[in-house]
Amino acid sequence: MLPELIDLEKQFKPSTLTRIVDPRLDQFNIELWMKRDDLLHPIISGNKWRKLKFILQDVLSGGFHTVVSMGGAYSNHLHALACIGQKLDIKTIGLVRGEAPAVWNPTLRDLERWGMQLRFVSRGAYRKLREYQRPDSLPGLTPGQYWLPEGGSVKLALAGVAEAIAEIDMPYDTICVPCGTGTTLAGIIGALPARATAIGFAALKNAGFLQQDVRRFLVMPELQQPRWHIEQRYHFGGFGKSDVRLQTFIDNFIRCTGIPLEPVYTGKMLYGIYDLIERGFFRPGQRIVALHTGGLQGSREE
Repeated sequence: MLPELIDLEKQFKPSTLTRIVDPRLDQFNIELWMKRDDLLHPIISGNKWRKLKFILQDVLSGGFHTVVSMGGAYSNHLHALACIGQKLDIKTIGLVRGEAPAVWNPTLRDLERWGMQLRFVSRGAYRKLREYQRPDSLPGLTPGQYWLPEGGSVKLALAGVAEAIAEIDMPYDTICVPCGTGTTLAGIIGALPARATAIGFAALKNAGFLQQDVRRFLVMPELQQPRWHIEQRYHFGGFGKSDVRLQTFIDNFIRCTGIPLEPVYTGKMLYGIYDLIERGFFRPGQRIVALHTGGLQGSREE
């Protein structure tokens, strides 16, 4: 790792394992633990740092001065990237989905304050951006600019995610993770210990494509299913959508555990885990680890 990245990572706190104490879990003889990647950093938290770590190594070692990436108006990825860019003196450009709002939300205000140049693009143009996967593939890039797809969804991200799995120092049966692009799930699958399985919880509707997106990262046949699968039943109407059931669950979980959740990613995952437990999906005596991927932009007040 380059010295500037080592120095930045020294500012991070440990990602601890916390056991969830809940009579409902005792009823089914299930242990549930949370890997608290949300504690790594107040801004550059969770899988955002995990995915960006080795990408930034590529950016800096390659002599690039600007990272161009994409995300929504509440993007945890752009939020973390802009903050890192300011800290490492890397210029950042964010291509934001949709028209510029009349009043900017706290996320957009942070991006601007940290020096990210924002360019709002139509939803159709945004979907087109997903076709470009290589750092040099985006049309219009100038020398020194590095293109990073949505959510940092590139192979370089997998090694950073794998480090989270290496930090878990106890045996477990299943690890669970929210899924937006599937990159974090792919990194987890590649680092799974023997006999453990992984479940991704899709945060968006009609997420069947995520299966293929994950598979394209898994080069070894033994990493293919059935050691993992993606649950698509807990999207609550689509990306960023919620309802009273989900919000009530989140409020109760926060009140009982003190662990912050949001309704876009981690809230949906935890709701899904509890529902699967109650449906008898997990055998009695199993130990589940849920990866808290941080990123609480979806729950910030306007």
